Amino acid sequence: MTNKQWIRRVLGHDGTVPVPYNLPLSPPARRAIEEHYGTTDVEEHLNLPIRMRGTESIKPLYASPKEHGSRIRDEFGVVWTTSEIDRGAPIGPCLTEPDLSGYTFPDPAAAYRFEPLDPWCRANAEHFTIVWVGDLWERATFMCGMERLLLWVALEPDFVHQLLEGIADYVLRTMDVLFDRFTFDGIALSDDYGTQKSMLISPDAWRRFVKPRLARIFARAKRAGRTVLLHSCGNVHAVVPDLVELGLDILHPIQPEALDVLELKREFGRELTFCGGLGTQSLLVKASPKQVRREVLCLKQQMGAGGGYILEPGITIQADVPLENILAMIEAARS
Repeated sequence: MTNKQWIRRVLGHDGTVPVPYNLPLSPPARRAIEEHYGTTDVEEHLNLPIRMRGTESIKPLYASPKEHGSRIRDEFGVVWTTSEIDRGAPIGPCLTEPDLSGYTFPDPAAAYRFEPLDPWCRANAEHFTIVWVGDLWERATFMCGMERLLLWVALEPDFVHQLLEGIADYVLRTMDVLFDRFTFDGIALSDDYGTQKSMLISPDAWRRFVKPRLARIFARAKRAGRTVLLHSCGNVHAVVPDLVELGLDILHPIQPEALDVLELKREFGRELTFCGGLGTQSLLVKASPKQVRREVLCLKQQMGAGGGYILEPGITIQADVPLENILAMIEAARS
């Protein structure tokens, strides 16, 4: 079977196929893996069944200071730091008052956003291809700053609704271009809702502000026959039933430091596919390769029972993860 068929069977909760794995890498981790394997294409070298990429941005996900200087402004007007090791941080919000009257959202159909996608889709046709279409609540935190946005949820709810509606429209119009022009299997939305112990906003507030926009985004993807992956770090257990109700296919990255991943499997394993689950805060950073291999094999056995599981680290592998532990993870994942 092809990689595409493999992932489709996993999404269909076919427990007879092996557990697949995915390998998100920060620039330092990618360089270490490339040097070890003697390749410039890790995904192809390891024959990873899932291939992911996003639309292009003025601010690349990993913007190097050598190329962009110490600061860079994205399409939305947010200023970011640049970094050699990670994606940087949003330090200059573009909205400091709860008022959109003088703000113009960027053009979701701008040609530069889509230029590399056609050759990428064709080159990865036998793999399960997922395109990141943007973010929603997370984008609002970048645009306003987290503290301001949380304050405005309580004090300026009409503004927050208006802002999230504008962002959702940007995402939906992006999807319209993608579905019209390119062939791929699924969309992904990056939208962190959780802290280590709970949600950033109450579940009730999430249902008022975020859920209706997610419903529109998920429904649009489903009408186009696309799988839907939602990324949210942190403890989002309280709203997982809502995500099931909305028709989510894949929940990512189920951080074991914030969630009981086995409980998630017991409660929602028939409705959802889980992607993630391998600890990155302590396990991959501090454990021995033997311990890493043991945890990977446990996850494959327990989370993979009955299908609906894709092994992946609980966050993109950072510079602090030793190469030997990355290799131990890959070895156990492929066994």
